[in-house]
Amino acid sequence: MPSEQSGGSGGAGPIRSEPGSLLEHVAVAVFGMDGDGRIRFWGPGAQGLFGYGAAEVLSRPAALLFPEPPGDTPEGTPGSAALLAERAAALGYWRVRLPALHRDGSVFDCGFRVFPVAGTAGETVIMGLASRGDELDRVKTNLAFLDALFETCPIGLVMLDQDLRYVHLNQALADMDGLPVAAHIGRATDEIMLTSDDGEFQRMLRAVADEGRPLVGALVGLRTPGRPDRDQVRSVSLFPLSRAGETRPGVGGLLVDVTDRERALLEATAARRRLALLDRAAARVGTTLDVDTTARELVGVAVPDFCDGCVVELVEWMHPAEAFDPRLPLFTRRIAFGTVLPPPAPELVAGLERVTYPPGSGIHRMLGTGRPLCVTVDEEFAARAASRPDRARLLLESGLARIVIAPLVARGTVQGIAMFGRSSARPDFTEQDLSLAGELASRAALCLDNARLYSRVQDIALTLQRALLPNALARSEHVAVAHRYLPGSRATEVGGDWYDVIDLPGGRVALVVGDVMGHGVPAAASMGRLRITAKALARHGPEPERLLGELDACARESGIELATCVYVEYDPHTGRARIANAGHPPPLLRRPDGTVETLGGGLGVPLGVGGVPFRSADARLPDGAVLALYTDGLVEARGQDIEAGLDALRAQLASVEGPLEGEVERVLSALVPDAATDDTVLLLARIRRAG
Repeated sequence: MPSEQSGGSGGAGPIRSEPGSLLEHVAVAVFGMDGDGRIRFWGPGAQGLFGYGAAEVLSRPAALLFPEPPGDTPEGTPGSAALLAERAAALGYWRVRLPALHRDGSVFDCGFRVFPVAGTAGETVIMGLASRGDELDRVKTNLAFLDALFETCPIGLVMLDQDLRYVHLNQALADMDGLPVAAHIGRATDEIMLTSDDGEFQRMLRAVADEGRPLVGALVGLRTPGRPDRDQVRSVSLFPLSRAGETRPGVGGLLVDVTDRERALLEATAARRRLALLDRAAARVGTTLDVDTTARELVGVAVPDFCDGCVVELVEWMHPAEAFDPRLPLFTRRIAFGTVLPPPAPELVAGLERVTYPPGSGIHRMLGTGRPLCVTVDEEFAARAASRPDRARLLLESGLARIVIAPLVARGTVQGIAMFGRSSARPDFTEQDLSLAGELASRAALCLDNARLYSRVQDIALTLQRALLPNALARSEHVAVAHRYLPGSRATEVGGDWYDVIDLPGGRVALVVGDVMGHGVPAAASMGRLRITAKALARHGPEPERLLGELDACARESGIELATCVYVEYDPHTGRARIANAGHPPPLLRRPDGTVETLGGGLGVPLGVGGVPFRSADARLPDGAVLALYTDGLVEARGQDIEAGLDALRAQLASVEGPLEGEVERVLSALVPDAATDDTVLLLARIRRAG
């Protein structure tokens, strides 16, 4: 309903009293109040009843139509206007007798009938019908109100008989239906208002007619014979006719066309859902630098919020610079999939790991344009998309009706494809949905490319590190050695852990373990530089503390900011070991009696700091003792004190008795978690004194 309206006057409406009928004796005032209690509609009879012209009352509080309450009225009691609005909203339809105030100051008894109406802008308007009480007592009818209302109301009004056939309607409703008023009279409502709700609207009408239950603001979707190609949504309010006086039993109704409003709401809701989906994709896709995980995250975001089924496939190019050729088959590897449809849809999405798309397929057309493509699942599409007849039949029987194919393109390179499918039970993909699919694919492609590049760098770093670690350690009849290097998980970069066993003149043996701060290729390269330098220096026989001093100078010259190292030189003829430490976790010695002690005294400063001399400590290693050198990845963990890690390692070493290869595996299995966050080195050496 418009915000402010005054009723017209003059010509006859579809309800018109005949001379001598009761309608000539009843004046009905029609007015409307908004949610703030202000007058928004002023019908033609209102001025005669209350004495105000439309210009005098529109937008003014409706309280001016009522006298001040008596002085003994309890505080907080609502005024007459507020009471009308409250009861109308609560009951849907209410009639009452109240004192009313005329413009000239006189108070008269007035009968009111009030009910809420949904406006075109979504607000609720309280419509009021008022007549002098003495006239209502005489005639017991409101037919005069119907004359005025049908003539002036801009919303659709209708009167139906007990059989739900049209008796009266106004021009506004006829215009909505696209049919003349006369074309309605005598026809059943289900001949004009064509709904697809399995008779629900007719049941609502019948409940109002038979049981007298008002219906307020129900939304009904329909078409009419006069507008067969236009879907409409109407806000419908229904109430039973009173049967007073000579009036007929039946149903009265108010109908407002809210199609545009509902369409706007649906579009706004869809837009919010799309934005929410993109927000979820930004938060959930690309949480790791793992290709398969990233693809599964995309499927998890898309199904079921956006589609009923989704697959992600990577294109298998022969070489990185290969260009797409539409004349050749396309080979992909399916790395993620998901569906909420019943069988055989799960078999369709999960049944293949490597997929071949023949030339002319929808995937070829999509890659030719570089934009998302929506296709209908039919015999032609299935034949072109599937390389085997059984897969084509599976696609046709899967329940998918429409598929959007989107390219996964990042940094100018086609990484793969993402396909989003919907069944016929869901709405078709719109242009906005295609844009959304393209945005999802674009974001996922960038995350996949980052993961791919990271994996490549990881592989390079790991390959470099393994190449720089010793292929075979020095062997000695007096020192039996077992060792392991464990890289961190794929979620972390390769670190700079290293180790070596070096033959020295005079039958002596040097054992060294170190760790370069940082990760990736730079850490691996720095590690290799320090290991090779340490081996070369050790063979020239400097004292352990001097060797660390040379390594410190090498680190500073090479730009290595921080590295740790522990160097142990053992002489099997004397059983004496000299230990120098540059900020590294100390060696542990398991004595033959099972006790475990820490060697080497205090820790020195790390390599790369400079300016601080290194010192060495002596220790006697008994025959049969086991020496353990390791990196911090074995004893440090997030949320755990390093002393707790050292205590756990001591407990494991205390039970070392068997062959060292098995003992190394046992200790690592006990102390290193499956998803380690750092590289780990463990070197065990069993000591044998020379005879």
